[in-house]
Amino acid sequence: MTAKVRLDNVRLVSRPKWCTRASVAAICAAVFALGHVAAQTTHQSSLALVGATVYPSPQSTAINDAVVVITAGKIIAVGARASISIPSDARLIRCEGLFVTAGFQNSHVHFTEDKWNDAPTQSATTLTSNLRSMLTRYGFTTVVDTGSLLPNTVAIRKRIESGDVAGPRILTAGPPLYPPNGVPYYVREGIPPDLLKLLPQPGTPDEAVAAVRKNFDGGGDLVKLFTGSWVSRQRVVPMPLEVASAATAEAHRRGRMVFTHPSNLAGLEVALSANVDVLAHAVENTDGLTPEHLRRMKQHDMALIPTLKLFGAEHASRSILAEVADYATSGGQILFGTDVGYITDYDPLDEYLTMAKAGLSWQQIWASLTTNPSARFRESARRGQVAKGMDGDIVVLGSDPAKELRAFADVRYTIRAGRVIFP
Repeated sequence: MTAKVRLDNVRLVSRPKWCTRASVAAICAAVFALGHVAAQTTHQSSLALVGATVYPSPQSTAINDAVVVITAGKIIAVGARASISIPSDARLIRCEGLFVTAGFQNSHVHFTEDKWNDAPTQSATTLTSNLRSMLTRYGFTTVVDTGSLLPNTVAIRKRIESGDVAGPRILTAGPPLYPPNGVPYYVREGIPPDLLKLLPQPGTPDEAVAAVRKNFDGGGDLVKLFTGSWVSRQRVVPMPLEVASAATAEAHRRGRMVFTHPSNLAGLEVALSANVDVLAHAVENTDGLTPEHLRRMKQHDMALIPTLKLFGAEHASRSILAEVADYATSGGQILFGTDVGYITDYDPLDEYLTMAKAGLSWQQIWASLTTNPSARFRESARRGQVAKGMDGDIVVLGSDPAKELRAFADVRYTIRAGRVIFP
């Protein structure tokens, strides 16, 4: 039963003038301590965002003075305020002067920092706070973990899905597959020898298939390969093609995607020949890279995650910027990703600014966060846009991304399945 409601007769959720960033953070710490209770109540009730400018998708016209209604985790209505009936028991968030878009996806993260250890027994408050600082405060409602210890990451995901912890949807690769004796130097330097033994380095197709099956059986959603691995600061070792091909074929047989770290041209060639789906980084050593390689990537329908901040937001080489710009211009699919978890500076602003420096428009950057990943993961029917029937995954921004790129990092609310998970 729905009814028109007057905004002056309902409880509004808005930010008072005295509410600074510091006070918001303090209040959030207290609120998150009750997160398990909120999860049992807010998910089932309705939530209405009132008065915002809504950007339904990068291809759509903005809706001014709009209302978005979410019930039972799904968007049930979007439109101009005068045309929308709001459930009488809905919780309302006043959004005048704010901007609404679909929830963001970060397609390259890692749950490998020490703070994620012992996820099954950590307090809900601690886990929620850590997820907030790395992900949800920046609008990420879905993230792709491209390398971590599977049992721990699966435990984080289970606690989020149970409602015990407030966080994003997590898709995980578990531990990546490396070339034989090919774990990157920067990974070897950071872990003890007993942990190093747990990292799969298949030398035969059968070993690759076994590693893929083990990851999927343990709860993995995709496969991450190192088709090119920096075993030293000067040397990249490619994965044997027959190993990469066997791993990819097994993943595709199960309807799963394969990501890879290519590193250089040799690693890209292996990825192309093995029919890998997504480059988890731009090719950082671009020696020998030609427009023909980009054409072949497009022909293979390969997506590219630039991770430009990883290469230095202020000093990313012109060749890497050109690689990303040329691929986007050719119609190649770009997915947003930052490699946070490996990178400990979580703020994505530099990634946005460097993507713009490479020549991507604000609409292309926006698509890399929303419609591109939903299409790549074959979920366009349920997420990536603010539209009736879509998942209630929403980001509320404090400024207009059409006017300033910094708006993408100016997140005021992150909402997943109708539940406010930030602030």
